[in-house]
Amino acid sequence: MKITNVKTIITAPAKLNLVVVKIETSEPGLYGLGCATFAWRSLAVKSVLDNYFKPFLLGKDPQRIEDIWQQGAVSGYWRNGPELNNALSGVDMALWDIKGKIAGLPAYQLWGGKCREGALVYRHTGGKTLEEVEKQVRKFMQQGVMHLRCQIGGYGGGKSPLVAPEGALPGEYFDPAAYARTTVELFAHLRKKLGPEVELLHDIHERLAPIDAVRLAKQLEPFRLFFLEDAMAPEQGEWFRTLRQQCATPLAMGELFNHPLEWETLIKDRLIDFIRVHVSQIGGITPALKLAKFCEQFGVRTAWHGPGDVSPVGHAANIHMDLALPNFGIQEWGGFSPELEKVFPGCPKQKGAYVYLNDKPGLGIDINEQEAAKYSGIHDVPAWTQTRLPDGTSVRP
Repeated sequence: MKITNVKTIITAPAKLNLVVVKIETSEPGLYGLGCATFAWRSLAVKSVLDNYFKPFLLGKDPQRIEDIWQQGAVSGYWRNGPELNNALSGVDMALWDIKGKIAGLPAYQLWGGKCREGALVYRHTGGKTLEEVEKQVRKFMQQGVMHLRCQIGGYGGGKSPLVAPEGALPGEYFDPAAYARTTVELFAHLRKKLGPEVELLHDIHERLAPIDAVRLAKQLEPFRLFFLEDAMAPEQGEWFRTLRQQCATPLAMGELFNHPLEWETLIKDRLIDFIRVHVSQIGGITPALKLAKFCEQFGVRTAWHGPGDVSPVGHAANIHMDLALPNFGIQEWGGFSPELEKVFPGCPKQKGAYVYLNDKPGLGIDINEQEAAKYSGIHDVPAWTQTRLPDGTSVRP
């Protein structure tokens, strides 16, 4: 059996670029799908796949997943960047999809079988006022979802502040003090109105100075969050030691991670409780399974990144791992629009607090290329990454 073709498909049914890799084989009708979604640099990932990985893969045995991953990871000599890792992920997931189809088994069976029947999920809530957020939380609670991530005012970006220097540049402005103050008010309100049983989560999104993140975490501690997400930027990992000493709130981290050295110390020194990597960003299923096993030794649970800029193929891969891993924690979940489900037949389904697979061989999901072609990619510069402080200084998301 040989790899005979590698196709890169960019589609945007939900107004976010999704990058999917289709690997075809010499076995008639046997192909695999993988997620290579780097929504904000999708054309760069496509270039890596079309110009470098396709000639690297043609003629290879698709069953040699580990060997292909190892050679692919160093095929450009420099490694661990987001464009390379996402391209490699698309290949890796597609090969696991093929492996499951050859075996006639769902992918989770290849990794030891189920540890649970469905994956527990959390949903997103937000609003401009305390009451708007509370209303969204209650709506999900009525559906049986008891884990809710709560934000007020989005991630803090908004129109230019009233007080700014003359000549301040236009853009999305973020006021750290106002964000921290309203966030504390939000969780005080939600706990008072909803009681102790609902599980509440929050995402700082790496937008605060480290000491301000420590202070906010301490202020949120009385409200017993299920976890506090991305309190620090990856470059400030050592600050997690200070945060851990100051606060007992469970900590989740990782959606910006590309390199093992970004998470190794946080895990082995037990400075975080949930690993939140974007699976395609670290290179796919093969490294994610190794990361999860490493986490298991130190009591860290998985909470794979699962926003809209993960394709349904990537979401299916997440759920297969969620079912098989003993140290699964929770899965981020946004649901699928009718357009997405039409482009990607076989999407996982949410019922109440859990998401379930269809148990077809491989990843259990397909792509309708004719439908995908109806939704052209969007290749502009995202505004939300161009954030500034009240005085106009650029601030990292």
